Amino acid sequence: MITSEQNHLVGRRSTVAAGDGTTLAVREFGRPDAALTVVFVHGHCLRMQSWTELRTHVEDVWGENTRIVLYDHRGHGESGAATPDSCTIDQLGEDLADVIRAVVPVGPFVLIGHSMGGMTALSYARQYPDAVGSRLVGVGLIATSAGGITDDGLGRCLAHPAVSAFQAAVRRAPRLMSGAKRLSRGVCAPIVRTAGCGSHKVSPRVVTLATAMLGDTSIVTMAGFLGAFRGLDEVAGLAALASIPTLVLCGSDDLMTPMRHSETLASHLPDARLVRIAQAGHMVILERAHEVADAIVELVTAARRAHVGDLALAR
Repeated sequence: MITSEQNHLVGRRSTVAAGDGTTLAVREFGRPDAALTVVFVHGHCLRMQSWTELRTHVEDVWGENTRIVLYDHRGHGESGAATPDSCTIDQLGEDLADVIRAVVPVGPFVLIGHSMGGMTALSYARQYPDAVGSRLVGVGLIATSAGGITDDGLGRCLAHPAVSAFQAAVRRAPRLMSGAKRLSRGVCAPIVRTAGCGSHKVSPRVVTLATAMLGDTSIVTMAGFLGAFRGLDEVAGLAALASIPTLVLCGSDDLMTPMRHSETLASHLPDARLVRIAQAGHMVILERAHEVADAIVELVTAARRAHVGDLALAR
């Protein structure tokens, strides 16, 4: 039996079946009948726990009056395994739609996506444009991109033939490659510290948490989405978002999706708030959780003012 304190820490647990039967692990915090729901969507090789510290900051402001929904992407965390063919951004957009249909069937909601989670939010907006403004009333795009990832930063490595060879090797011998990954876990922490974090001093706990999430992600999942990043083009989803409050946030030292990507997003969203976190890297939601939380609180406040009151009256 889960005590009330434990329930506050882990949330209300449930699972949602995606269209192809894959189970998606979900946790909810706050009152089920809250006037607004905020759905947080994590990045590649992370899991819903990547939002934990940030969640505690926003909960201090919102209390029980805003419901928070977290979930694990397919192939990540507590969700079901992802087949290589299902490792696409389109599929993640559909998965997000399935979570919303099951857990947020009515009422307004805001999407907050980090990295691949931001791409997922854009995919959802493109596939479900009728939801934008009618139910989707705000979007936060954190350390993410709508396309052109291979043009600069570490994303250029995705165009190297070795990446395609790695993906092919995983498809042919996933168990062997998984074993090799386990043997190489000792090198993950330095990679996370160098490639994922900025020049600002980072807590060892942040590196440990990010490294653990990376190490726990299936090699099939890790390799499967690399092709999705190479071919990413979610610019079409941006036009629909111009009608709602939007936050675009990035760390100045982000090597995965450099600041240029956020500037490009903001150029398509003239009313978006563009936030640059100095000396933060791609793991900005872990490195600088309090500052990112402040920006999200401001976004949600703007969404409430612009949309939520009218929508609540219309329910």
